[in-house]
Amino acid sequence: MKIIYAIVSSDDGNRVTDVLNEHHYGVTKLATTGGFLKKGNATLMIGTDEERVDEAITLIRETCGKRQKITCDIPSPNIGSISAGYVMMPVIVELGGATIFVTDVERYEKF
Repeated sequence: MKIIYAIVSSDDGNRVTDVLNEHHYGVTKLATTGGFLKKGNATLMIGTDEERVDEAITLIRETCGKRQKITCDIPSPNIGSISAGYVMMPVIVELGGATIFVTDVERYEKF
């Protein structure tokens, strides 16, 4: 038995959960925060047999592919200005994808 921890964008969390459920994976979704820009994430916990780990990872990869977005959320110092203020510069950031950890389950019980 294995447990897969998949950290995905909160934008992808429901979609990934739906796809995994359609393929008969049990998923627990936790709302988490962190990473670049402090945007919301979803941490998915997926318990499965060892033989199904690669299939689950493939489904996650296909569902939350990387994409680019232009954002103005990152302040840049206004160098050379009389004021010490900040200006918002448009920046292209990469979104999506997943960070995945797979670990052994020593004991599993379901009531």
